[in-house]
Amino acid sequence: MKRRKLTALLLAVLLCGVFLIGGCAGKGSDTIRIATKPMTEQFILSEMLAALIEQDTDLNVEITKGIAGGTGNIHPAMVKGDFDLYPEYTGTAWTDVLKNTTEETPDEMYKKLQEQYKDQFNMEWVGLYGFNNTYTLAVKKEFAEENNVETFSDLAPYTPDLKFGAEYDFYEREDGYDPLCEAYGYHFGDTSDLDIGLKYQAISADEVNVINAFTTDGMLGAYGLKTLKDDKNFFTSYYCGTIVREEVLEAHPELRDVLMKMEGILTDEEMAELNYRVENDKEDEKTVAVDFLTQKGLL
Repeated sequence: MKRRKLTALLLAVLLCGVFLIGGCAGKGSDTIRIATKPMTEQFILSEMLAALIEQDTDLNVEITKGIAGGTGNIHPAMVKGDFDLYPEYTGTAWTDVLKNTTEETPDEMYKKLQEQYKDQFNMEWVGLYGFNNTYTLAVKKEFAEENNVETFSDLAPYTPDLKFGAEYDFYEREDGYDPLCEAYGYHFGDTSDLDIGLKYQAISADEVNVINAFTTDGMLGAYGLKTLKDDKNFFTSYYCGTIVREEVLEAHPELRDVLMKMEGILTDEEMAELNYRVENDKEDEKTVAVDFLTQKGLL
């Protein structure tokens, strides 16, 4: 009898090892598998999620960082059950996963994302972190303060005297330079094609006066730049939040409250600062994540 039980147990262990990638660690598993895209920002977020889960539950966490192809590979793996949750951006989910083409306000987009992910994939969006990693325009802080420029619209009257800089493909995008100028009435005095890695040096040296950027780019603070508010919502919003398989939430209902602790805790500026600490100060992403949560009183 003992030998039969041992053999059955061994077989179960072997089967789980063989089918782990196919979802053997689903219901009943005490390990939560988190996936991330190949981005510093996502590495930090995954460590925040892991720290909260391991502190507030009896679950273990396994993080797989930097999956090549990002959403294109992570989403199918989530559908298969290879991963349990991951940080995703609303704009990416809306256009790349669901193939939606309609323009929506951020609130309406999120509402529809929740409905469509539940209906189509048996997945849930559990909270948004607060920051919006989308395109923005950046100027020197001194210029913004002297001219009281806070929004994209505020910038319009000054554009004839300003030079705009961006990488080549921004001038070719359907949501790039020409449509942006049309939407806001911009008439820049000049433009410049810049390598993506040289934009910050160019604006710092006054070779250009305005650049396109991402709102959570760690380099913004390093060069003393101010990002402007897209007051007409020209660019698609990319608010970040946690996508979780419903099967996992059913097996571990305690997870929902833990994940909701991340809701609204990060501003664009705070996320940019954390990215800067990892990318430029070479701090460990786990240390940065834990420090931030501790400062917020969550650890």
